[in-house]
Parts: sequence; structure tokens; C-alpha cells
Amino acid sequence: MLVVANQKGGVGKTTTAINLGTALAAIGEPTLVIDIDPQGNASTGLGLDRQDRTITTYEVLTGQAVLADAIVPTRIPGLSLVPATVDLSGAELELAEMPRRNFILKDALENYSVHGASAGAGATNQKSGNHFSYVLIDCPPSLTLLTLNAMAAADAVLVPLQCEFFALEGLSQLMKTIELVRAKLNPGLEMQGIVLTMFDKRNKLSDQVADDVRATLGEKVYATVIPRNVRISEAPSHGVPALVYDLRCPGSQAYIKLAGELIQRERTRVAA
Repeated sequence: MLVVANQKGGVGKTTTAINLGTALAAIGEPTLVIDIDPQGNASTGLGLDRQDRTITTYEVLTGQAVLADAIVPTRIPGLSLVPATVDLSGAELELAEMPRRNFILKDALENYSVHGASAGAGATNQKSGNHFSYVLIDCPPSLTLLTLNAMAAADAVLVPLQCEFFALEGLSQLMKTIELVRAKLNPGLEMQGIVLTMFDKRNKLSDQVADDVRATLGEKVYATVIPRNVRISEAPSHGVPALVYDLRCPGSQAYIKLAGELIQRERTRVAA
């Protein structure tokens, strides 16, 4: 279970969640995307209209529904979604009064695994019987109670990092957050990897940032780099991931490579 997170907005976080989830599903790894961002952009990007989001992460976190009831299929075979709406914006106040406010998502996932799945790394959809090899949680671009819930529930954090001047400054803040969560909420939480996004090969700054990040964090940085690509930007307006909108574009091909690299990393991490 991976949290896709960065406290800085506009770094390709949601784009990475939906396209990585699509790529994983396309290569035979059933995947669940949990949208825990009140903006609901992952839900929109996977083609679920707002009027069709009847049971969402809001209902799950506030105890009005169980996780199994919130899971819906997407148009991509093997990819399921727990959608989000703007109602999540008000959930913070409601969650703050709950006794296990930092562990509500964790409890919901564990209850789902116990009652709807066999024990293991994935989960089984009670409605379809499908086994999820990967769960990706798309977080809001800030450190909120929602983000803490995601990190408290997850095994590891995947960080999309834009190739721009303040990248390392923002990353240092996120690393401190992960250390705090590890100390207080989830001792097993790991930094799974860092994905360099919006890479522009025509811009020397992109190369400089990539070199700096790799020099600082070494093997934690994925070899695969996500290029700045107009087809990736266009896809959400059509309600489909870039891999469906234009499979052959450089951005889509990069996410397919990223999925393969992620699978290898996860096998190594779990075996360690």
C-alpha cells in the first residue's frame, strides 16, 4: 500500500497516481486508487462524474459506510477507485473529535481486509472477488489529518518531485513529516521512492535538479523520469488517464516503465 504524497502542489501527484495505477492494472496487477483529496481530481481523471460519487472516502472516514461499499470499477480493467468529493473538506473537523482520528483509514482498510480479503499485501473486492496487488492513496497537497491518515495506513510513500528550483527544499519538509509519522503513528512507514516529474530535456535546470536530487538521495530516486508532455495535461479534461488518451506519447510510455520499476522495487522491499 503506497501513499502518493507531496506537500507541494502542482508536482504531478494526482497525475502519477492515476497513470501509475492504470499502468499497473494494464500489466496484470489489479490496483485500487483511494482518492483522499477533497478536490477529487483523481476521481475526475479516472472518469467518474461527480453526480455518480454516491459513496466516497468521506462516508468511509466518518463511519457512514464501509470501504467495500465505496469501491467502484473504472473503465480500465483491473483498476478500481474509492472516489472523493469536496465533502472531505469538512471531514477534518468531524475526524478531530474521534478517538482514533489518525487511524480511521487504517482501521477501515484492516476491517476490509479481515472481512473481505485473505491476509496478505493486497485486498479482495467483496463485490467482484478481485484481488488488489497494489493500493495507491492520492493525498491532498498539504499536511492535514487526511494525509496523516493515509501515512498511518500505508507501507511506504511514493513522492512525485517536480524538476524545478525549490524541489529539494520542499522535499526536506516532506522527509521531516515522514519521520514524524514514523515516530508517532506508523513505525513501519518507508520512503519507497522519488519520481522526477515534468522533466524538460530542453531546460538545463531540469538536468541540474535531477542531478542534485540523485546526488542527495541516491537509489531512492527512480531511474524512470516523467517528461513534461502536453498529452498528459490534456487527458484529465477527457476523463481518462494519459495511457488511455494516448498510449504512445512519451508520458504514457514513461509511466509504463515506472510501473515495471515500482514492481521490482516492491518485490525487493517486501523480501528484505
